[in-house]
Amino acid sequence: MVRLPGRLRLPSLAVLAVPLQGCAGAPAVPLVGAYFPLWLLSALVGIAGALVAWRIFVTTGWAETIRWQLLVNTAIGIMIAEIVWLIGTGHFP
Repeated sequence: MVRLPGRLRLPSLAVLAVPLQGCAGAPAVPLVGAYFPLWLLSALVGIAGALVAWRIFVTTGWAETIRWQLLVNTAIGIMIAEIVWLIGTGHFP
């Protein structure tokens, strides 16, 4: 364990605490009686959307014609998650 001199302890603690400021004031969504962070809900909906898109590609036979399926389905999931985020924060018209 590294022991810092007294004059360096406070600045080093301040530097370590700066990344924690991003967690303050995150939007939360009431879901089944509990508050969930909106980013978590967006991620779960995006993953579900990517899985649904993949199943549609496999069922319709597009999976053989579309190259880079992992990249395409990931992009679809990210777009769906971003739309959910924008709707949840009120920035989507």
